[in-house]
Amino acid sequence: MTATADAPVIATPAPPRGSSNFRRQRRLRTLRKVVLGLAGIAGFLVTWQLLPTLGVVNAAYFPTATDTIAQLLALFRDLEFWRNVGRTLTSWALGLLIATVLAVVLGTIIGLVPFLRRATHTTVEFLRPIPSVALIPLAILMFGYQLQAALLIIVFASFWQVFIQVLYGVADVDAVARDTARSYGLSRGAQVVSVVFPTALPYLMTGLRLAATVALILAITAEMFMSVPGLGRAIMIARESGQWTTVYALVIVTGVLGLLVNIGFRAIERRSLAWHQSVRGEEVL
Repeated sequence: MTATADAPVIATPAPPRGSSNFRRQRRLRTLRKVVLGLAGIAGFLVTWQLLPTLGVVNAAYFPTATDTIAQLLALFRDLEFWRNVGRTLTSWALGLLIATVLAVVLGTIIGLVPFLRRATHTTVEFLRPIPSVALIPLAILMFGYQLQAALLIIVFASFWQVFIQVLYGVADVDAVARDTARSYGLSRGAQVVSVVFPTALPYLMTGLRLAATVALILAITAEMFMSVPGLGRAIMIARESGQWTTVYALVIVTGVLGLLVNIGFRAIERRSLAWHQSVRGEEVL
């Protein structure tokens, strides 16, 4: 039936939260995402297997998926492999923690003081685009081939992801809410906790999720080019010795770590922002 001026279209309301229809639709959406994801992985593995098998690429430098997965399973039984995973995650966690603390403290202070925000704007815009890998020679000169050198570039790259988001979050505080808090005589600390923090929290969680991924990338990069022990260094050693199945197996491990980091921080974001409109809207859709 075609809608006319005399017969307006009436939108069908979404099922209410908690109803059986809502839960059923949510399960179906989740199942569809899982099925599509598994289908994509299966298609990728089949394509990977066929490329060297059919001679499209040189199998000596691009091993089949089955050989790589077999090598990956062999790595799981190697204690040194798990030590490298622990070393990479240690540098990642330390760098992310330092960057987050610095970014939250400085971002809140600068964001709350308009003079500081104007005074640091040019400096921030100059430093933020600098690639972190460009600091590798400086980091080596300062700390040598040690964990501290890796932490320098991890912190530098992760810091800006959180810092900029915190600045935007603090600036987004409603002026009426801030004036109301002042009129009630709330101290500066109480205003930060009651007014600034709830507004800036969605920005902070977004920056933290982005920074977590960036920190992992830079941790592996530092291990590859600064000889810091970890998965990145293991990849370079395997490449230099011509163990290409090991190289691709370790690359898969780094990709899985990145996926797990993103899923974990996404879950933390959803849990901490369960009250926020952005997360509640996702659950309804």
